[in-house]
Amino acid sequence: MDKLQAMAIFVRVVEARSFSKAAETLSMPRSSVTTTIKNLERHLGTVLLRRNTRTLSLTDAGERYHASCRAILADIAQAENGLATDASSPRGRVRVDMPGVLGRAIVLPALWEFEQRFPDIELVLGLSDRPADLIYDGIDCVIRTGELTDSTLIARRLGQLNWITCASPRYLKEHGEPGTVLALSAHRAINYLSNATGRPLDWRFTVEGETLAMTMQSRFSVNETEAYLQCALEGLGIIQLSELVAAPYLKSGRLKEILAEARCSPVPISIVYPNGRNVAAAVKVFVDWITEIFPQNGTV
Repeated sequence: MDKLQAMAIFVRVVEARSFSKAAETLSMPRSSVTTTIKNLERHLGTVLLRRNTRTLSLTDAGERYHASCRAILADIAQAENGLATDASSPRGRVRVDMPGVLGRAIVLPALWEFEQRFPDIELVLGLSDRPADLIYDGIDCVIRTGELTDSTLIARRLGQLNWITCASPRYLKEHGEPGTVLALSAHRAINYLSNATGRPLDWRFTVEGETLAMTMQSRFSVNETEAYLQCALEGLGIIQLSELVAAPYLKSGRLKEILAEARCSPVPISIVYPNGRNVAAAVKVFVDWITEIFPQNGTV
C-alpha cells in the first residue's frame, strides 16, 4: 500500500464527505477509493470513518489521523514548492575549479553580471593549474582544457584554446629565430611541469598536416603560468602557451610568435560536473551562464 497516496485519498474523502465525489475528483473508480480506505483502516488497526447510507463522519481516531495527514501533505507540498522556487530563483553555494588563465581572462571580469542575475548564489572559485578531483575535493564543477577521459561525468563544450610558440625580442636578438620545428633543438626552451605528473609537458606542433609531440631539453622548468610567462619576458628561452595569455604581450611587442605555420590544433575547453539527477539548480544555472560568457566564435 502506498501510504502517501492512501493519506491523500482519505483526506479527499473527508473533504468531499462522499466516496463517490472523492472518486470523481481523483478520477478514480469508487471501488478503488473504498478499497483504499478499508486497507488503510486495516493497516492502522482502527476505524477512521463512520458510514451510513447518507453521511460520513470521523471517529475520534479519524479526526486525529485526518489532522496529521493534512499536516504531512502540506509539508510535502511546501517542500515541492520550495524546489520549484529554487529552480526559478536558485540559491546556495557552488564550488568551481578552473585554470587561472581562463578565470582571470573570462570569468572574473563577468562576475558582476552573475551577481546581478543570481544574488542568492555564493560562488567559491578555485583558480589553479592543478587538476581538481570533483568527488574528493567536494567541487561541484570544473573547467578543463584538453580531451576528457572520465565518461562518468557530464561535459559541455565551451570553446577551444589556441596554443602558440613565442619568445621575447631580446632572446631572438641574441639567439636568432628558428625557421623550422627541427631547428628548435639548437635553442633554449623553458618547460612547463604538469601539476598532475610532475613531468614536463610535450611541445606540440602540426607538421605537414600531422601532429608532432616533442620533448624539449631545458635549463629552466616551472609549474605555474605567470612564472612561465615571466621567464620568457626575461629572455630566458622559448615558451609554448595559450594565445589568451600571450595576446597582450604580443600586442605590446614584448613577445613575438614564432613557427606560426606549425601551430598545433586548438585544445578543447569544457565544463564538467557529476552525472545524476540530483545536480543542484544553482550548479545548472552556473553552467548555463559560463556557456553564455565564453566567446561566441568558440576560440580563445
